[in-house]
This record gives sequence, C-alpha cells and structure tokens, in this order.
Amino acid sequence: MKRYIEITLLSIFFVGILSGFQESTVLAKVSEYSEKTPSLHVQSRTKGNNVFVECVLSGISFRQSEQNDRKVGKLVIWLDGKRTKEVNTAAFIIKGLPPGEHSVKLEVVDLKNVPYGVTQEFLVNIPK
Repeated sequence: MKRYIEITLLSIFFVGILSGFQESTVLAKVSEYSEKTPSLHVQSRTKGNNVFVECVLSGISFRQSEQNDRKVGKLVIWLDGKRTKEVNTAAFIIKGLPPGEHSVKLEVVDLKNVPYGVTQEFLVNIPK
C-alpha cells in the first residue's frame, strides 16, 4: 500500500512538471506571435483645449536607426475625419481644439505611408 501511494505521488509530480513545460511552450508561442503582430494602446487626457496623448506601440519602432530587424513607422493623426499631422513619438499633444466633441484616429504607417493595419480611435470633448 505504501508503494502504491509513492507511485501515485510520483506520477502526480511528473504530470505537474510536464504540464508546466507545456504551458511555458504555449506562452513562448504567444509572446512570439505578439512580437510579430503590432498592437497599439492609447491613453488620452484633455486639459483646456489641448489633448495629451500617450501611446504604447509594440512590434514597431519610431526610431529609423533600428531598421535592421524591426519594423519602423510613424503615427498619422486624423481629427474629425481629416488627416492633420504625422508624429514619430509615443507621446504628443494635439493643441488648440475648438469646443465640442471630436473624433481622433491614430493610424500606424511605415515610412512610405503604407498602413500597417493598426489603428486606434477615441472621442475627446473640449468644454466651452
């Protein structure tokens, strides 16, 4: 009976180890996939008639000097459906918006303005 308990505990231990290895393999594949697939997360804050925007962009760099193995790009800012400007920084300010509600769209493009297919849209309300 004692031998049966030892074998059972040993089996549970090995199953636990093997399932742990399987999970780490899955996590490695997920992180490898997320590095290849760019993503954009945006936070914005309104102060007066200015909008402070902070972006976290994964899989694409804003630095042109890092072109060896990473994708390089920039952000195109669309305000109320009109292309307003381009930025190549993760944080920026949209200045001087008139009072009212505005639609802001951020689009990630390469250096030749070809879209990567990564966009983020949000609304801002400028008080009167």
